[in-house]
Amino acid sequence: MRNIIVEELIQKPIEEQEIEIVERKGIGHPDSISDGIAESVSRELCNAYIDYFGGVLHHNTDEVQITAGESSPVFGGGEIITPMDILLTGRGVPEYEGKKIGIDRIAISAAKKYLNDSLINLDVETCTVVECKIGHGSGDLVNVFGREGIPASNDTSFGVGFAPFSETESMVLAIEELLNSKKFKKKYPQVGEDIKVMGLRDHDKITLTVAVAMISKHVDCVETYMDIKKELNDIITKLAMEYTNREVSTYINTGDNTGSKTEEGYYLTVTGTSAEMGDDGSVGRGNRANGLITPNRPMSMEATSGKNPINHVGKIYNLLSNKIADDIVKEVEGVNQVHMMILSQIGSPIDKPRAASAQLILEKGYEMNKVKNEVQGVMDSWLADINKITEMLIQGKLRTF
Repeated sequence: MRNIIVEELIQKPIEEQEIEIVERKGIGHPDSISDGIAESVSRELCNAYIDYFGGVLHHNTDEVQITAGESSPVFGGGEIITPMDILLTGRGVPEYEGKKIGIDRIAISAAKKYLNDSLINLDVETCTVVECKIGHGSGDLVNVFGREGIPASNDTSFGVGFAPFSETESMVLAIEELLNSKKFKKKYPQVGEDIKVMGLRDHDKITLTVAVAMISKHVDCVETYMDIKKELNDIITKLAMEYTNREVSTYINTGDNTGSKTEEGYYLTVTGTSAEMGDDGSVGRGNRANGLITPNRPMSMEATSGKNPINHVGKIYNLLSNKIADDIVKEVEGVNQVHMMILSQIGSPIDKPRAASAQLILEKGYEMNKVKNEVQGVMDSWLADINKITEMLIQGKLRTF
């Protein structure tokens, strides 16, 4: 028995609610950097474990802490004065059946590779200090990837998801992804990776407040800075209008002191992230597993990135919930909106949760008894194939933040 429950959700659909707030912290935000490093370390450990031992051993690398450094950005240049500190902690198994593996080496290498790939203007060797304090877990806590059978839940925990994204949610995600795309960076090297997009829909008016870290060496004066801001405003507003017919207003770097003639008072960075000076970061403080922060929707406080992908339900169930919700909306006619909740019980097989709940808002003219069996079928199919989530995570095919 999979304990599947399907019920009606007595609530206004998201697009009919008067106020909606949506946030995304971009890949260069210190919290997102922490998430990205944590997940990269876990993925590299998974692949190393498979290569060395034939299966994934127990680990959790979801404790990454970034302590900001100190920088001195100036128009046309600038320098890093004190590098940022990055601490990798958690648990891993360094030895199994007499064979050893270099956890610290793998973790530090994965962290540096992620930083190199994600932050174009960051010199990892001179601007960061990466330290590994991953402790040794028990060799008894072993779950072999690919073996027969279903892993047992590591905890009594829950995951949540929803679908579909609203107009505001879709545009907030799309804006950050565009501004942080490699193609966009080539055209606008002035734009750093530390981007935060905050969307407010008040009835039929959407206000976008966007924080964009500028790269000081590519911005030679105040006039250039302001010109880039204006271009970005036009680009963001145009993209937003592809997702809605509502009124859209865009504001960029509203904390700027536009009366200043020097770099003071403007959002300038040397490396493209505020972690270079004054802004710390931690895993789990930013985007949820679907990439957004959505107070109008069900959310879990669980940090998804860095947890092991074999039996850590705090990770697996959040990702699974979103996958199930997406498929329900795509495959079951008449479903306007779905909220998913999946609860584990420690020690029970992860494919048999204590409760798997789908709450539905239906389109007008549809009835629960007409869609219930199809929804249950989608849920049962995903739970039966739950190891697919593990495979996708190890292959880097799932977003965790």
